[in-house]
Amino acid sequence: MYKELYTLQEVKDEVKKHMGVMLYFYNDHCPPCISLRPKVIKMVEEKFPELKLVFINSEKSPEVPAHYSVFSNPTIILFMDGREYFRNSKYISEHQLAEQTDRLYNMAFE
Repeated sequence: MYKELYTLQEVKDEVKKHMGVMLYFYNDHCPPCISLRPKVIKMVEEKFPELKLVFINSEKSPEVPAHYSVFSNPTIILFMDGREYFRNSKYISEHQLAEQTDRLYNMAFE
């Protein structure tokens, strides 16, 4: 359901391989990143089981957030069919994230 990736090529391959991919950029010194992570995992598992959830540690793999123009953590980017549809950064509302994802998810998987 979810995994941690470390290289830009791994992330690009994952985005290309799956219909829906949610990238979650974080670092270990970011309290919002740490508190939001289990909530996003639960949301994806319960509401969007076909989505692939990918975690990227921005400190350990700086080339990945640089490629995707991610300058703050947490940042969540949703890709559908290889194309970025939305991104949320810093102050992320679980409810808003679920609503944004729901519409796109239903179009792609139902």
